[in-house]
Amino acid sequence: MRIWHAMWLQRIDDKITALQQREAEQQHGRQARPAEPEWIVELGIGAGRPPAEIHVGGCYAAGKRRRPIGRNEARRLFASGVRACSHCQADTALDILDLPTRPALSATAH
Repeated sequence: MRIWHAMWLQRIDDKITALQQREAEQQHGRQARPAEPEWIVELGIGAGRPPAEIHVGGCYAAGKRRRPIGRNEARRLFASGVRACSHCQADTALDILDLPTRPALSATAH
C-alpha cells in the first residue's frame, strides 16, 4: 500500500512541476512578445507589392501580406490614395477627415 501511495504522490508531484514549468514558459512568452505596431499597411499582389490598405495595429481584418509602418508613413500613404480599412477605420484613428468618401453599401447586397 505504501508503494502504491508513493507512486501516486510522485505522479502528482511530476504533474505539478510540469504545470508550473508550462505556466512559467507562457509568462516568459507574454513578456518577450514584441509590441504590437501602431499601424499596418497591407500589401497587394504583384510586382513591387503596392500598398493596398492601411489598418490600425491590432486589426483582425489585416491580411497576411503586411508590414508595420509609423504614423507619418500612414499619413503619407493616405495622402497618396491608399484606402483605409473599413473595419478598424485607420483614417479616423489618425484624425484624417478629408479623405475621399467610401462608396456606400448597396441596399440590395446581403
